[in-house]
Amino acid sequence: MLIALSPLDGRYEETVKVLRPFFSEEALIKARVEVEIAWFIALGSEKRIRELRVSGAQAKKLRAIVEKFSTRDAEAVKTIEKKTKHDVKAVEYFLKEKIKRISGLKKSTEFVHFALTSEDVNNLAYGILIHRALAEVIRPTLKNTLADLSRLSAKWKKIPMLSLTHGQPATPTTVGREFAVFAERLERQLSQLKSLKMQGKFGGAVGNYSAHKAAYPGFAWESYGAKFVRSLGLSPITSATQINPHDDIAELSHVISRINTILLDLSRDMWFYISRGVFTQRVVAGEVGSSTMPHKVNPIDFENAEGNLGLSTALFTHFAEKLPVSRMQRDLSDSTVLRSIGTAFGYHTLAVASLSKGLSKIELDRTVTKAELDAHPELRAEGIQTVLRKFGVQGAYELLKKLTRGEKVTHRKIDSFVDELPLPKGERDRLKVRKN
Repeated sequence: MLIALSPLDGRYEETVKVLRPFFSEEALIKARVEVEIAWFIALGSEKRIRELRVSGAQAKKLRAIVEKFSTRDAEAVKTIEKKTKHDVKAVEYFLKEKIKRISGLKKSTEFVHFALTSEDVNNLAYGILIHRALAEVIRPTLKNTLADLSRLSAKWKKIPMLSLTHGQPATPTTVGREFAVFAERLERQLSQLKSLKMQGKFGGAVGNYSAHKAAYPGFAWESYGAKFVRSLGLSPITSATQINPHDDIAELSHVISRINTILLDLSRDMWFYISRGVFTQRVVAGEVGSSTMPHKVNPIDFENAEGNLGLSTALFTHFAEKLPVSRMQRDLSDSTVLRSIGTAFGYHTLAVASLSKGLSKIELDRTVTKAELDAHPELRAEGIQTVLRKFGVQGAYELLKKLTRGEKVTHRKIDSFVDELPLPKGERDRLKVRKN
């Protein structure tokens, strides 16, 4: 959309629209409706709450409100909110009108939002949506990236390549191994992301079930509330103020930030490999690399990934630092910040898509990897001095340092050096360049 304020809803809409069922305004409203309906049914199913009875048929009709919730319904809630100036109260009024139409429940609408504060509904709604987004979008796309890395690692497992430490030629590695490094790092964080469980705060205005107990004294509200939270797939918080302290979102933010950092590291390495010519990129018909240099095929997918990973991490870092801090029993500064969690996931999703696209286009240039290694015979020094150490040759490191450090050496010169070493002939032959 050309008039969108955010590039996520404009330029990159096609890539990130998969997140709308979880982080749009409509999705949040629907999740609030889901929580309110679930609580209403839970109360109506408890025999000690005699004033509200919900039959199986009525429960089915109540759940249908959630299942059939539409954009039109969300717009109706927003119309009410224009008057209430309160989002959760608007949902309550919307549901009361809906429930009035269900036979036998017309006089029971005061049990909608019974003994709750808006945060009871909001934090559970966010928890539900985040769980679903992780399960349906975030983890699957990251698993695909992990699969890509594992595939490339296996494909180029035995292809030797020049490594660089401190930007200088170092002991050779293999192309496959370098992909395996990132695969292992990502796999570890994915395991932590999978085990992460959102929490749920429940218990009224300041979390102590005071309103509940005023209406039904002697009822074990704490255990009943915890059971309700678990029924939504969340982990109940037993002691809280008015709000969820958001330690769960901080934990989520930290693990996503670590994943972002790993992928950003990969993106930058790929950029350098392409710059060195180790990898080329398949040309896509019709694409333009530069407005003035026709020959260019730029690593734009990896650059796009790097930029958007940075934006995502910046937001998640703010969530982790800001959200767990609230004045006394609550302030509202968390509310406006939480609304941007979809934006953070949007930049993350966009980055992962760009990275995956980039990985799908790379091709290894084996002439470059071989030429780089051939140009640096001095890389043999580490192996030779280590063998010398094995045989107890004193000053092994210093011998090789004198031969190679800051010097331009050739394979022939090193082979001549090896011929003079106090080693068994078989070892000397093994350390020399093999003749084809």
